[in-house]
Parts: sequence; structure tokens; C-alpha cells
Amino acid sequence: MSQIPWWGLPLVAVVFALAGAAVAHLVAARNKVLLTRERRDRQWYEERKDAYCRLLAAFDRATHKLRAAYEAGEKPPTALVYVDQVGPALMPVRLLASGPVRSAALAVHLQLERLHGEMNPAAVVGVHPHTHFRELLAQVPLVMQQFEAAVRDELGIVDTPPKPSPSLNGRARSLSEPDRERR
Repeated sequence: MSQIPWWGLPLVAVVFALAGAAVAHLVAARNKVLLTRERRDRQWYEERKDAYCRLLAAFDRATHKLRAAYEAGEKPPTALVYVDQVGPALMPVRLLASGPVRSAALAVHLQLERLHGEMNPAAVVGVHPHTHFRELLAQVPLVMQQFEAAVRDELGIVDTPPKPSPSLNGRARSLSEPDRERR
């Protein structure tokens, strides 16, 4: 007869079953935490990207309106109209952006706000207001480029496409094309 008591085998089975359930529970909880964190990070990234794109579009619209008014010989819209148009897109960026992106966005905003305000020829000695306006308007794309560079840096956007997937048997295969070698 065996030296193991009759209750030993069921006890070992119960202990291992409880240990297995505990490990499964811990793994499921860890996966849930990781998925939640990934979803939150993705949402945060998307919110910032959308805010930056809306602000870039608002800046582009404002610049286009200034150029059109200048070329037509009309007076540019007032600073209050500009702030009403750009303000809703600027506020989320001010809240969500990092320091460099916020500074670059506010630099573009300040440049455009100057262009929408009164051109004071006394502030620039020897320069006509139209020349001063044209020079400031020409600087807007350069300041916007710095804003775009800061956004790209913060969001990790690179200008090179991802590397292609590794080839099979020396040549790349497409899932949409049937394999011609099997025919």
C-alpha cells in the first residue's frame, strides 16, 4: 500500500488549480492594463494630431485671406475677426501641446495677429506700410514651417516610408496578387 494519504492527491490538484486560476487572473489583469494604456496613448496621440491639424488649417485659411485681400487691394480683416476664427483651434493646442510646439504655434499666431492689426509705418523707420506688410506676410510660411517641424518632432512623424516587409524566397509577395509560380 502507498504511504500517501487519500486526501493528498485531491489537495495537490486543488492547490495547482488555484495557482493556475491565480496566474490566469494576473495575466488577464496585466493584459487589461496594457490594452487600456495603449488605447489611452493612442487617443492622446490622435487628439493632439487633430488639434495640430485644425490649427494648421486655420493658419492656412488666415494666410490665404490675407494674401487675397492684399492682392485685391482691400483692407485685411481685423484682428478681432482673426482671433474669432483661429481662437477655437488655438486653445486645444495651448492645452495639449508640449513647450516647443506651443511656442511655435504662438509664434505663428503672433505673426498673423500683427498682419491683421494696424500697420504702423512709424514703428519701422524708412519702410512703407505695404512693403512692411508684404515682408511680414512672406515670413509666415517660414514660421509655420518651424511649427510643423516641432509637431513632427513631438509626434514622432518621419518623412520616410516604413521599410517593406521581408521578402519570401528572394522576392516580395503581395497578398492581393495570386502566386503565379503555383500555376
